[in-house]
Amino acid sequence: MNPAIKLKSVTKLYGNITAVNNLTLEVSQGEILGMIGPNGAGKTTTLKMIAGLLTPTTGTVEVMGQNVTKDGKHVRRHIGYLPEEDPLYENMTVRQYLGFFSELYSISKPQANERIDSLIRSLKLTDDTKHNGELSKGMKRKVAVARTLLHDPSILVLDEPNSGLDPLTSFFVNDYLKKLSLRGKTIVLSAHNLFHIESVCDRVAVMNNGELYVCDTISSIRERLGKREYEVVFNADADLNYEIRGGNYVLRTESIKQIASLLQEISERNWTLIDLSVQQPVLEEVYLKLINDITTH
Repeated sequence: MNPAIKLKSVTKLYGNITAVNNLTLEVSQGEILGMIGPNGAGKTTTLKMIAGLLTPTTGTVEVMGQNVTKDGKHVRRHIGYLPEEDPLYENMTVRQYLGFFSELYSISKPQANERIDSLIRSLKLTDDTKHNGELSKGMKRKVAVARTLLHDPSILVLDEPNSGLDPLTSFFVNDYLKKLSLRGKTIVLSAHNLFHIESVCDRVAVMNNGELYVCDTISSIRERLGKREYEVVFNADADLNYEIRGGNYVLRTESIKQIASLLQEISERNWTLIDLSVQQPVLEEVYLKLINDITTH
């Protein structure tokens, strides 16, 4: 089967600055690929080239077997792009906003209403009659995700989809992305938070200074990073068998599945999530360790 996304020897120059250098990468259909790296690593530039918003200086980008540069107009119909900074039209309600973009996508009125209703339900956009300017940051991000999915794209290109979200909303968005992947959607996303990458991605691409240093499975990356623990602090009106600290329950574990299960329970029972943290070196140290391992072997 041909890859859903294929970059071959892609370089992007801005004057004398090399933003992406000789990048070759493939993403399979239904796969979720996470891109990590420090600021300036080339992640956003790569995502914009996949989405057809930037043209490579050299090399080719193919999406669903078509050259994004040559067949851009047709290919972009199959792509949903979510930028990191995504201001909404604040004087529109959620429904008005999604309806406006469905017209831009030339979606028929009956089909648009059906899709909008479905997205509002699945993303739990309970404040759909409010103006966008009245919404919380987490709810605004959900609206942006809904807009990205309006035309039912096969390829999702997401730049920091969890940016600025509280832990519970981030968990919800990640869980939603996994469900989309199971439906065959191909997803490429960037993130600074390693927990978000580990909890949702099949493979991780590590970039630095415009170059791809490693692209591997989560399990292989985890072996390089060594032991790590996650900590969840929450408040619940129930008698639970967890450590208690300052009147709150605390769970520390290495298991992503255990964390995901607990977050699901916190959400369903309307308990209060106090904090979710990773007990590990800061991500910049992780990049340095990965890059050092690769360059010294």
